[in-house]
Amino acid sequence: MKHAISRLLLVASTLGLCASAGAETTLRLAHFWPAGSAVNQDIYQAWARQVERQSSGQLNVEIYPSQTLAKADQAYDAAVNGIADIAVTLQGYTAGRFPLTEIVQLPGVVNSASQGACILQTLYDQGDIAGEYEDSHVLFLFTTGPAYLHTRDTEIKTPADLQGLRIRRPSEVAGEMLASMGAQPLGMPAPDIYTSLQRGVMDGLSFPWEAMKVFRINELTHYHLQVPYYAGAIMATMSQDAYDRLSPEMQAVIDDNSGMPWSLKAGQVFDKLDKAGREEAVAQGDTIHVVEDPLNDPAWAAPLKQGTENYLQSLEGRGLDNAEAVYEKALALRERCEA
Repeated sequence: MKHAISRLLLVASTLGLCASAGAETTLRLAHFWPAGSAVNQDIYQAWARQVERQSSGQLNVEIYPSQTLAKADQAYDAAVNGIADIAVTLQGYTAGRFPLTEIVQLPGVVNSASQGACILQTLYDQGDIAGEYEDSHVLFLFTTGPAYLHTRDTEIKTPADLQGLRIRRPSEVAGEMLASMGAQPLGMPAPDIYTSLQRGVMDGLSFPWEAMKVFRINELTHYHLQVPYYAGAIMATMSQDAYDRLSPEMQAVIDDNSGMPWSLKAGQVFDKLDKAGREEAVAQGDTIHVVEDPLNDPAWAAPLKQGTENYLQSLEGRGLDNAEAVYEKALALRERCEA
C-alpha cells in the first residue's frame, strides 16, 4: 500500500511539474509612447511577438503604452518594485540616478540613433555603466537621435535667441546647458508636452525629429534649429524578481532577445522616424536652420563645451572618478559604431 501511494504521489508530482513548465506566464511591459506609434509597434510589439513565438506561447507579453501602467518618470522604479515586469523609459527622467549613462547624452557623442544605441549598449556590455542597473535585469539600451531645438513663434539661430524662452528640457544635464544660454528650462515627460505647448505654458522644446512626429509636436511648432546638443538614453529593463521566477528555458528566451541585436533594431526604428519627422516639418513649410559643426561653431561651441565640462566635473565631485574615462571611451566608440 505504501509503495502504491508513493507511486501515485510521484506521478502527481511529475504531472504538476509538467503543467507548471507548460503554464503561460504573462509579462506586463510599460512604456510612455502612444499605442499607435511606430516605436510601440516596430520595437515593443515586435519584441513581444518574438518572445511569444520563441517560447511557444509560454511567455505572453501585455503592453501598456501611454503611461497606463506607470508614469514615465516612475517606470524604472515600477520595474524594480514589480509593479511592471518590464519598463521602457528614458534615464533622464530620474535625474542623477544614471550619471555615467547620461554621458552618452552629451553634445557631439551621438550622431544617429543607431550609432548611439551601439555606443550605449557597448558601454553596458563592457561593464563601464553596468553598476547603475544592479537593481534590475537589463534587456537592452539604446538612444534617440540628436535632439534639436523647436519653437512655436521664435526663430533661433544663436544662443542669445534663447534668452528668456521657456524651453522643455529632456534631462537635468541638458537643462543646465539651456539655463547657461539664458533659457528657462522646464521639466516634463514627453506625453505632456503637446498640451503644455498648446496652452502657451512653454515657448519651445528640445526633441529629436522622431519625437516631433510621434507626439505630434510638429503641428504646433514652426521654427527648428538643428544643433545636436543632446541625445536621449533609453532603457528596456526587467524586474529581477520576474526574471528569476522564470524557468531556465524561459530565461534563455529572454536572454536571446536582449543585448545588442535589439539595441540596434531600436536604433534603426528611431533613425527612420527621425527622417520622417524632419520631412513632415519641411512639408508644412517650417523654417529649419542647421548648425553643421556645433562643437567648432563660433556661437555654439563655448556653451556646449562648457556644459560638457561642467557635467563631467560634477560627476567627479560625486566620487565618480571614471567619468572622464567613460566620456573618452564613448567618443572613441563613435567611429566603430558608425558602420
